Amino acid sequence: MIQERRKSSNVLLDTALQEFYGAADEMGLNERLISILSHSERRVQVSIPVEMDDGSVNVFEGYRVQHSTALGPSKGGIRYDVEVDMDECEALAMLMTWKCSLAGIPYGGGKGGIACDPLNMSKKEKEKMSRTYGARISPIVGKWSDIPAPDMNTSGQEMVWIMDTISKMRGDLEPSLLTGKPVSFWGSKGRNEATGRGVATCGLEFMKMLGKNPDSMTAIVQGFGNVGSYTAKTLNEAGVKVVAISDISGSYYSEGGIDIRKAFEVIHSNPKKILTGFEKVGNCEKIDNDLFVEADFLFPCARDGMINRNTAGNIKVRYIVEGANGPITPEADEILADKGVIIVPDFLANSGGVIGSYFEWAQNLQGEFWSEDEYNRKLVNIMKGNFRRVWDYAEVKHVRMRRAATMAAIQRVADVVEMRGTFL
Repeated sequence: MIQERRKSSNVLLDTALQEFYGAADEMGLNERLISILSHSERRVQVSIPVEMDDGSVNVFEGYRVQHSTALGPSKGGIRYDVEVDMDECEALAMLMTWKCSLAGIPYGGGKGGIACDPLNMSKKEKEKMSRTYGARISPIVGKWSDIPAPDMNTSGQEMVWIMDTISKMRGDLEPSLLTGKPVSFWGSKGRNEATGRGVATCGLEFMKMLGKNPDSMTAIVQGFGNVGSYTAKTLNEAGVKVVAISDISGSYYSEGGIDIRKAFEVIHSNPKKILTGFEKVGNCEKIDNDLFVEADFLFPCARDGMINRNTAGNIKVRYIVEGANGPITPEADEILADKGVIIVPDFLANSGGVIGSYFEWAQNLQGEFWSEDEYNRKLVNIMKGNFRRVWDYAEVKHVRMRRAATMAAIQRVADVVEMRGTFL
């Protein structure tokens, strides 16, 4: 009996499921494996009571999803955002499974988060929330089971709080429990820049395959958080002219190229790490939407669904490299395909973060620390190899890069599920 295929009212989860089903059908994957891989192994929801600075108590909802541990411990970030929910975490956990598989590292996919507004919370409130979340998910995380990392609105500080809490509960320091820690506390040099460096590396390899010189290319980087800022910095250092950037404070444009160094100065001087006031010091103008600027490349590094059926038709670039998770909806994907836009998918382009996390985890397990040059060299080499492998696969199979990457990633996981069998 064939199990009915899943659908979801959540756009991101339904997008992930439909992309999986489409690739699996094209591969000829059997229905048994399709049924297994379309469901997550574990979905956990926890309540997080926090005494706020004014004495009141807020109870936040927290989540952790482990989509697959076929290849190894599940791996994925923890995000703090008002829109975090179980379906979003499950969609992102599934994408992490394919990302880790495609990257060739021994991880499955996981994701977690807390539904909150971190920009309106004090450091003390965030610490209490992070520690309680860590305590509540402690039974399901560990260096050989599930390894969290920073994601949207989280950083090394939150990882330290969570690691410290769980280590004290277990009576044993466990630095390899999670990644993305500060360099001064079991972190890895190069890890903070890894995702953005990887996105930019894919973009530069893309230019090479197209026969383009980076010095002649222009780019838009939507989102100037950790991923977008280092994407822009790496592109700029390679000679690409970044003409527009943006974050929650607005969009900023300069025909002659954004001063990325000045943009970093602005976010580092702002308590909320955003670009507020950049137009006054960055020799640029504030515009309505950087997505609609004319350029060669677009790097959407903000959040999911930013390029949708309402915005895709107005996009003027020819090439897109996805830095965020799921920034393009399926409807937008088709609109862009009809316009001839070539897209490098998220779980290929932004896999630098999880590859970098793997490096940190490996170092922690061995009690060894690499130089930043060694870390970056290994990362760039892997990213280049993965890009070329997917590019060639797409050429041979005559499919878009998203489909090629998905098929290659699914095949590795499916093969291991078949080898390991189903635990009954």
